Parts: sequence; C-alpha cells; structure tokens
Amino acid sequence: MNDAHDTTTETSPLEADPAMHTATGPTFRHSQAMRELPRCLPLALLAVVLVTSLVQAQDKYPSAAELPSRAELPDPLVALDGHRIATADEWNAQRRPELKKLIQHYMYGFLPPAPAKVLGKVEHADKSYFGGKATRKLVTVSWGGPEMPVINLLLVTPNQRSRPAPVFVGVNFCGNHTLVNDPLVPLPKGWIYKSCPGCANEVATEEGRGKQIDVWNLEMAIDRGYAVATFYSGDIDPDKPDFTDGVHPHYWKPGQKQPGPDDWGTIAAWSWGIHRAIDYLVSDRDLDSKRIAVVGHSRLGKTSLLAAALDDRIALAIPHQAGCGGTAPSRGKVGESVKQINDRFPHWFCDEFTQFNDDPTRLPFDQNALVALCAPRPVLFSNAVEDTWANPDGQLEVLKAANGAYQLLGAGGIDPQARPEVGRLIDSRLGYFLRGGKHSMNAEDWKAFLDFADKQFGPAKN
Repeated sequence: MNDAHDTTTETSPLEADPAMHTATGPTFRHSQAMRELPRCLPLALLAVVLVTSLVQAQDKYPSAAELPSRAELPDPLVALDGHRIATADEWNAQRRPELKKLIQHYMYGFLPPAPAKVLGKVEHADKSYFGGKATRKLVTVSWGGPEMPVINLLLVTPNQRSRPAPVFVGVNFCGNHTLVNDPLVPLPKGWIYKSCPGCANEVATEEGRGKQIDVWNLEMAIDRGYAVATFYSGDIDPDKPDFTDGVHPHYWKPGQKQPGPDDWGTIAAWSWGIHRAIDYLVSDRDLDSKRIAVVGHSRLGKTSLLAAALDDRIALAIPHQAGCGGTAPSRGKVGESVKQINDRFPHWFCDEFTQFNDDPTRLPFDQNALVALCAPRPVLFSNAVEDTWANPDGQLEVLKAANGAYQLLGAGGIDPQARPEVGRLIDSRLGYFLRGGKHSMNAEDWKAFLDFADKQFGPAKN
C-alpha cells in the first residue's frame, strides 16, 4: 500500500459549457418567437417563459431583478420553464442538469472539470494505530505540476473487518495534526485560523497536536467499523477574502487577475477538493467505494452538501450545523441572512450571489434544491438547540421541501409531520438530529452520524 495510486478521472457530466462560466450578464435580444408570445399569458408565467428562453437560447442568465419573486421555497420538481417534472427520466435528463447550472451560476460559482489524472501517494502507513485497531495512512493527493496545491490526506481504516470499510470524508478547520497525537502527521505549511489551537501568528505549531481529538472522534468511528479521511481546508484554499494563495489562480484564463461573476468561490473550491480526495479513496482497496459519506461542520458543512449535490460517488451526506448558504433557507427570517454572509465572507460564494442580498426571494432555487440533487441518496441535517444563527427549524423545512424529488425516485424522504425531540435521531432517508448545546461538533454528534450511517448503509461493524 506504499505505492502511489494513479487514478484517471473523467470530466464530470455536470460541468456546464465553458462559455457559460464567463458570462458577465444577460444580453436581451428577444427572438421573434418570444415577441409573439400570447398577450393573455399571466405576467408571472410570462416572466418564467422569458427567463427560460434566455438561459436556453443564449446561454445567458438574467439578473436578479429580472427573476420572479417567490416567498415560498421553490419546488425542485418545477423546471425553469414552469412545467412540472413527472418522471425519474425527466428529472435526470432535464431538471438535475438545470439545477446544477443554476446553483453554480447564481450562488457557488462553476467548478472546473475534474483533472485528467489524479495521483495518490501513500507517504507513510502505520498498521498499529489506536492500539492495533486501525491503520493510519498519510496520503499526498496531487493532480498538476509542482506549483499546484496538493491535498495532505489523513486516512484511518479499521483493521478488524471482513470486507472493505465504509468511509467518512471531509475537510477540517485546523489541520490533521490537531486530530491525532502523532508526531509524523505534518503541520499545515501556510495560513491557519487564529482561533486554532497552537496557532502562532497564523502559523501552526507543535502545540496544536492532538488538541481537537474530540472534534472528529476518529477512534469512535474506527470502533464502529468506519474509516475516516480528512484534510485541512487551507490545502485547497486558505479561508481569506482573496484568491491568490489557493487553487483558484491555477484555473484562471491567461491574463485573468480576479474571479469573474460566476467563477467558483471558496466553498466551491473546498467541495472540488473533496472530489479530488474521493478520486483517491475509490482506488484504495481497503475502502468501500459504494459507501462514501461526506461530513463537515459549519462552513465546511455547506461544503459537504455542495460536494454531495455535484458528485454521485458520495453515497450519504451529513452537513452539520451548516446554516445560511448550506442547509438553512436563503429565504429564512431567522439567523444569518444572505446579505450578512456575503458581507462578512465575500469569498465564499460567487459575485452573482450578492445580487440577492436585499431580496433572496428572487433566487430561482433554495437549499432544498441541493438536497433534491442528492436524491435518492440519504442526507442528515444535524443541529444544536442554542445555535439559532444556523436556523435549525428552517433547516427542517428545507428537508421537507425536498421530499418531492425523493418520492419521485421511490426513496421516501422525511415525514412531513416530523418534529424533532432533542437528542433523538430521525433516521429516515432524509434525516434530522437536534441536540442540546451550541455551535460545535462533538462526540454526541458523531454517535448520531454513525447511527444514521448504520441505518442507511447497514452496520459497518462485522
């Protein structure tokens, strides 16, 4: 297992036409057919028809002001042209690709295609981890020349098993070294958050080692039969309001100095990084490529939901306390707003998203669309009672508003009458968990994550 793993990946079919990536705004030259639309059409329907015609005919997108306002969460089963999706074939052939383009153009920015080749090199392996219960691998995941960023992946896999292990994958905040007491796990080389343990002048130090063991609870996952793979977010893009020291500049056009209006933001970049980690994971024979679960907390929960929406290799998604821009409705009246998140973190989303700062009701989708894109795969939203900034009640409504896509695909969903009890996991295909406490990720959360994965995958422990 010390040999490099060469994984050739195909360009994902979700990628939009490159011409759409650089659109700076709509050009409204109405066709003769549009000018001849019946005058009796209701204004709302007429607006939908005009919007759809512009997107389909010109590969351009209207501004927020030209989109119809909807106070309710838009139904993912209603296409942009206003007609209702009635079959699974129609959903997969038309509406899913349409939604993927809309969420990228108006909110996250377009992810670049997958690299032609992704390399995974196991730098070090220790089969005696956690008292012999696990194997720890340090893997360098790369896809370009020496100037391209790489992912430093920490992977722990249970030793006691009769088949490949299911695996949780996700991004961490402060570096792999904080999650284990292991002097061989390298420190992040660049910028880290000031709030990280052992941080000195925004640089990681030895003092941070093992200080966040209780955040990711790797040994708990091992004891339940699950592998865990994680990497530091800054490997892909440091969480700063610029695009100079991460992956973004490597995908700009010649002469480009800053992102275009719908070029990918930092959350999209982190999601893309998860996809690259999965390129390696599906090649590792110790892991079950059909049972990959993505997990993340807060802004990295937003990341995990987007990653799952755009990559069907992810079999289960757990965006934990992801809030606005993740699991809470953009149209929500509780907690963080679209304007607040864009003002505070202008690099997370694409510039097009700022059009909706003052009126998110004009978004042609809401976060239930991302959940619907995951259908029929399981999704768990998890929250805390005191974390009202993340709008836990609104998140439950987002799940329920994705039910239609799950039912269309015969996958159930969540009981429309479901009401959470604190500490009790709702483990339906669309799941929900609410615990006491505040904004954090801890052992109680991980027990719920593992219980949900057991229910959906079948118990991992043999």
